[in-house]
Amino acid sequence: MKAEILEALDDLVRERGISREVLIEAIEAALISAYRRNFGSAQNVRVFFDDKTGEYRVYAQKEIVEEVTDPRLQVSLEEARMKNPSLQLGDVFEVEVTPRDFGRIAAQTAKQVVVQRIREAERGMIYEEYSSREGEIVTGLVQRQDPKTRTVYLELARGVEAVLTANEQIPGERYVENQRIKAYVIEVKRTTKGPAIAVSRTHPGLLKRLFELEVPEIHDGTVEIKGIAREAGSRSKIAVMARDPNVDPVGACVGQKGQRVQNIVDELQGEKIDVVEWSPDPEVFVAKALSPAKVTQVVCDEESRIARVIVPDYQLSLAIGKEGQNARLAAKLTGWKIDIKSESQAEAGAWDELSEDDIG
Repeated sequence: MKAEILEALDDLVRERGISREVLIEAIEAALISAYRRNFGSAQNVRVFFDDKTGEYRVYAQKEIVEEVTDPRLQVSLEEARMKNPSLQLGDVFEVEVTPRDFGRIAAQTAKQVVVQRIREAERGMIYEEYSSREGEIVTGLVQRQDPKTRTVYLELARGVEAVLTANEQIPGERYVENQRIKAYVIEVKRTTKGPAIAVSRTHPGLLKRLFELEVPEIHDGTVEIKGIAREAGSRSKIAVMARDPNVDPVGACVGQKGQRVQNIVDELQGEKIDVVEWSPDPEVFVAKALSPAKVTQVVCDEESRIARVIVPDYQLSLAIGKEGQNARLAAKLTGWKIDIKSESQAEAGAWDELSEDDIG
């Protein structure tokens, strides 16, 4: 047992970076508690742990007084000076009181402390690793799902667990055991049971990170993501621009034969993605944001932040989208409220205005 503890100490110091002095202090404090608990002593005691041999010794600490009233806590000056002539009144006198069978209890207690410190070290390392990954993507295997709350538990690297709550799941998405999925780390908290890692499949940041992984031009900074509007599981719009005038930002994101964006669509279980080119001109940007609809004219009112848009008659339904979704996402992406009318409506002077609920 002693050899095992010493070996564990060496491992903690070498692999976990825990101070040997801190470990020894923790073991000695635990041994004091074990002594008092198992031997029912009210004595003030000090425990010495020899980290070279694994030996333990218990010393009762007594105050040197003129007249002893409690022999458990006090000792006379005369008795103390029989051991050490230099001692004075008020000094602390120590005498070894190590119980005969204390070795077994001490070894078990020390082992428990070492195991606990290993767990704490591992939890600390996991927390540090994943707290620095907030806002990043992790890949995990579906372990299980709570049928009542619909919470899904993912196993990450080295057996670390992440929690995907129902409101962070893509609507309609189904999960099966051992399915490998990507998720976005939204928060990492310290708890008594270790770090709690919350992840999301609906966060716009997931879409951003997926494009960074899939598109080298985004990863190296040639293409920049300027904005994202997402209704998870249904449709998203992403605005991009190129820092290099020779690079087509939309083409880079879509990829040859649409393969890059299709890989992201597949990861998001079929969510439609519109990639549009960002423009500093709000009228141009609004027109592009309404893609795939074709726009005839855009007039932006800076004061009211309303963009009035005219589209061909046959494009009106496409521009507005099912239940106003296309216009709503375009409004979120551009930051402008959008009112749309067809060419015939414009000629008649009647605006087909979307409500604020429709345009977000």
